Amino acid sequence: MFTVIKFGGSSVANAAHIQKTIEIINSKKSIDVLIVVVSALGGTTDALLQAADEATTQNTAYKSTIATLYQKHIATASDLFLNQIPTELSNHIETWFTEINNLCDGIFLIGELSLRSKDKIASYGELLSSKIIATKIEKAVWVISGALIKTNQQFGNAQVDFDSTNKNINAFFTNTNDKLFIAPGFIATTDDNVITTLGRGGSDYTAAIFAAAVKANALEIWTDVSGMMTADPRLVANSKQIPEISYQEAMELCHFGAKVVYPPTIQPVMQKNIPVWIKNTFAPTHKGTIIKNEVVKSNNIICGISSIKNISLLSLEGAGMLGIPGFSKRLFEALAFEKINVILITQSSSEHSICVAVATETIAAAKNIVDKTFAIEIETNQVEPLIIENELSIIALVGENMKNHTGVSGKMFYALGKNGINIRAIAQGSSERNISSVIKTTDVNKAVNVLHQTFFESEQKQLNVFVVGVGTVGSKLLQQINQQTQFLLQEKNINLKVVGLANSKQFVIDEQGIDLDNYTTQLAESNSGKIAAYCNVIINSNLVNTVFVDVSASDVVAATYAQFLQKNIAVVACNKVAASAPFADYKKLKLLAKEYNAPFLIETNVGAGLPIIGTLNDLIYSGDKIIAIDAVLSGTLNFVFNNYDGNQSFASIVQQAQTEGYTEPDPRLDLSGTDVMRKILILAREAGYALEMDNIENNNFMPASCMVGTVADFYIALEKEEPHFKKLYASAKEKNCKLKFVASFKNGNAHVGLQYIDEQHNFYHLYGKDNIVQFYTERYQEQPLVIKGAGAGAAVTASGVFADIIRTLH
Repeated sequence: MFTVIKFGGSSVANAAHIQKTIEIINSKKSIDVLIVVVSALGGTTDALLQAADEATTQNTAYKSTIATLYQKHIATASDLFLNQIPTELSNHIETWFTEINNLCDGIFLIGELSLRSKDKIASYGELLSSKIIATKIEKAVWVISGALIKTNQQFGNAQVDFDSTNKNINAFFTNTNDKLFIAPGFIATTDDNVITTLGRGGSDYTAAIFAAAVKANALEIWTDVSGMMTADPRLVANSKQIPEISYQEAMELCHFGAKVVYPPTIQPVMQKNIPVWIKNTFAPTHKGTIIKNEVVKSNNIICGISSIKNISLLSLEGAGMLGIPGFSKRLFEALAFEKINVILITQSSSEHSICVAVATETIAAAKNIVDKTFAIEIETNQVEPLIIENELSIIALVGENMKNHTGVSGKMFYALGKNGINIRAIAQGSSERNISSVIKTTDVNKAVNVLHQTFFESEQKQLNVFVVGVGTVGSKLLQQINQQTQFLLQEKNINLKVVGLANSKQFVIDEQGIDLDNYTTQLAESNSGKIAAYCNVIINSNLVNTVFVDVSASDVVAATYAQFLQKNIAVVACNKVAASAPFADYKKLKLLAKEYNAPFLIETNVGAGLPIIGTLNDLIYSGDKIIAIDAVLSGTLNFVFNNYDGNQSFASIVQQAQTEGYTEPDPRLDLSGTDVMRKILILAREAGYALEMDNIENNNFMPASCMVGTVADFYIALEKEEPHFKKLYASAKEKNCKLKFVASFKNGNAHVGLQYIDEQHNFYHLYGKDNIVQFYTERYQEQPLVIKGAGAGAAVTASGVFADIIRTLH
């Protein structure tokens, strides 16, 4: 029985890696006949082609490129043979590098690199590596596989002649008693023994051709990953190893960018029903992935997600195409003539347009040939000039279990749409094994993570949070998040990471998650940066389920919301500036949130952590209508008037409120009623009324002298105006009332101001920093819907922001 194993470039990158491959080979000596196919030493083929390209452009750097490559192979051989390279091997290395130099010298002289010469130069990498390894392994027979594998003379794109190849391979192995063979991959020859190659990745293909020809019991492909993965682990940290996969699924994944296996590899072994193992050279005991005909049904609808970058779309459109047969045929014949591979096709049912995806590197040739082919139709306006879109990629869902499984496409497109990923074209084969979408290349990382989370981590949701503001409320928010991270992960399957923090001068970014036990140090040591730079980083990071959290009071930060919503990034804000801005600006944010399906949550704009805006929205959504609102909306003012009795100065009570974190940074925003005006304005707008700040009447109780100068000046003036505040208190006490700063809205009109509240009123027994809101609606006319509780304080405000962050997932 034969077993064929193949080692990729990373497995033979240097002497240490080659030693690992030799250990694996030696562990299989009990196998009847072992055929080992090897790639070139890591990076060798690229270096050879680089030298050829340099020679073509008359760049003498090709000599140093070749010299560096020569030293690499000599050093590898020297390390393997403990500085005593066998004479025969040394002679081979010297001869082959002399040939490489001579070929490049000739190319340099004529300034032209033919496909035939390119194949010849590229072939030396596998010859060198296979000879080095064969010399090192005792009783190994070196086989020049290129002499056995026959192709046509289509250099650079050779097609295997399987009849001749199978006869050659069978004849060779039938007439020998040797048990271990080392063969170079990638190389083939024509019938007249001119060297061709099997394409980049062709060493896999070589191994599959050998396995099929000798009817091997298995083909093993050894690489640097432990099997095929559900997604590229460089893009998705939580990608999972696939234990087993069908030939058809493997072909789909490989075609759409999974680099583990060269796509043509599957066909020869599938025809002979030979299982293929994908194994890790650096973790040889790991089981890996098996590719075979029948696989155990998985609970997952799809088996993997893959992508191809550097794609361009060609769109041929025009009324002259309607009902006219042959347009598609002419388009594909033209592209085929230029040897341009079509990766994806989509056509409108109206026959008005046809769209194909091709590799970006072929776009110039594609445009040229299509323009020539349809020159007359373009000239007579039957067909529009060819439309080209670049910087695109294809992302694909692959899985045998998608057959007859409803909702897969909907789930895919919903997940992409929810994260702001626009789809330019869609294709799905009737086999239902693959759903492919063309998207912007800049969205690939995000798209792969979104789909992986949707189909493989459906129980766990990831939240990537960027915070602005690390003051009183911000620090409490980070503390709460830090305390709850493990609970959210274990109990709610929410993986919440704070990946960005900013203040007015600096920001720090860490996509793996900022250490919230040490964030102050990280922020202090970070580079300085304005909010605009921070916002650019957030948008360019393009992470899954991104949430921008504003716990500042900055109008500069509030001005950034629109750009986030347009990028489908959720915005959570306790900053009231945006929602109380001119109505047109507020409405624009609401419309953007709706258009781009991006949450814009402002619960803490009113009542800190109290569910006031959420309740109001629920009333509206359920068909109720707001008739009137009465509220005490300033925890600061309620705290001040609940604690002021004339024994302590009014200024000292305000100072206490600020110290305990109940006021805005400038307490005058609270005491002047401006903050309450903003809050009743926001409630009126959320209720559906187009109200402006100028429409709100404010019966201000503050003396004008207190409202000028700095905050320090304010406190000095406040002390001087103490008689004014004592008079207010005495007047209320005389009436057996309490002073409350009340906001009211009715019939489209709003006003705020200090009121005397008697003990029969709902607001009389409102203590500490509590807020209260009474909603009078068509359903709550006699007895209002009342919401009451702590309406100020860093902890409760932070908890409201935290709740909104979690709410963005829903």
